[in-house]
Amino acid sequence: MEDYIGCAHLAILALNAMPETQPNQDLENELLFQTDALAIIVAREDRKMLMVGGDMPLAVDLTVDMRDISFVGLVFDAFDTMLRTDNRVIRAVGMPPRQPDAVVEVLFEERTMRNAMFDFSARILNLSIVISFITATMVYISLQWMIVRPIQRITRSMMSFSDNTEDATKIIAPTGRSDEIGTAQLELAEMQRQVQLSLKQQGRMAALGGAMAKINHDLRNTLATAVLVSDKLQYIEDPEVKRVTPRLMKAIDRAIDLFRQTLNYAADDALVLRPRRFGLYDPIEEVRSNLSLSDDFSETVWDINIDPELDIVADRRHLLRGIANLCSNAVQAGGAKLIITSRFSDETIIIDVTDNGPGLSEKASENLFKPFSSSSRKGGTDLGLVIVRDIVHEHGGEITLTRSDENGTTFQIILPSDIEEHPSPITDEI
Repeated sequence: MEDYIGCAHLAILALNAMPETQPNQDLENELLFQTDALAIIVAREDRKMLMVGGDMPLAVDLTVDMRDISFVGLVFDAFDTMLRTDNRVIRAVGMPPRQPDAVVEVLFEERTMRNAMFDFSARILNLSIVISFITATMVYISLQWMIVRPIQRITRSMMSFSDNTEDATKIIAPTGRSDEIGTAQLELAEMQRQVQLSLKQQGRMAALGGAMAKINHDLRNTLATAVLVSDKLQYIEDPEVKRVTPRLMKAIDRAIDLFRQTLNYAADDALVLRPRRFGLYDPIEEVRSNLSLSDDFSETVWDINIDPELDIVADRRHLLRGIANLCSNAVQAGGAKLIITSRFSDETIIIDVTDNGPGLSEKASENLFKPFSSSSRKGGTDLGLVIVRDIVHEHGGEITLTRSDENGTTFQIILPSDIEEHPSPITDEI
């Protein structure tokens, strides 16, 4: 409508500039035709001009004052115009551009404006389609370059690594990206290195188990012979022999114990946990009674602080093995006093095993629960701690080292108060 008003004002100015004193009807009709108007009226302070075509309508169906309109109203009127099928005569009133002292009235057919609106909508639609296509192409290329291709690279690396886990060249090389995909690449590379290291360790352990199984019979016979010879040495009256014989017996016992633990860990006998409800105090007291029979525990001071009413659902035999292993490790590491406490917290049972030994070394703390690498005593394997960890994990719990200093060491076992029966891969022997 603003275009109608602007063109109408220019038409009036053009007609007013003609030198003829008489109106030129043909020129008026041509100007009206070019502006798609039926009639034009321009009112100024000094004069009023009129341009009327030959087919002047008798009545105006709608008057729109452009000086008093709202954006929302124009939107609704635009949709109303595009949805109508009749042809109304519209009278638009407004001020021409750059001449606020004049008022222009234009009469035109609604059909003409409706056709122009449809043409404009078609151009907007075509432009939107082109912009959408360009945008979609750019988004597709960006997604392919920044997300899809890196994800495909990660997937190919995972598949290639799974085909040959021993080949170090199959480990993905991070690209240095700082976003989530770059983080995923770093984590995948680290995980692949850890898996490769773990498989190598498992391979060595499997080879060790096979070798130990092969020499089992011969080594047992050799140790049995050494025991028999050592027993005969006890009857020799030579003071020097009597002095070294106990040391020899202890050395043989340590060798037998080391051999037995290694064989038991290398074995792969599967067990099934048989959890049931029982009081926790009696099994702990049983552990104390059994271990006290050993010479290593003859001078150990026990402090058992367990509620006799506290019940737990677990595999009693394996739980006893775990507690016994922790106590044995504590005494072998130099502890002379053992404190065992328990408490119930948030549907879990917490068991603390504390000793007053010298604490673990830095190396032992860093390699805790790793077989053959974290022992705190010479000749030890720390397989006892590994078995304790496996027992606790099979019960759905956790074991952690909560304290280790010159005043002693504390291991904490957290077990659910109620578990379901499920298979366990723990070996049958301590």
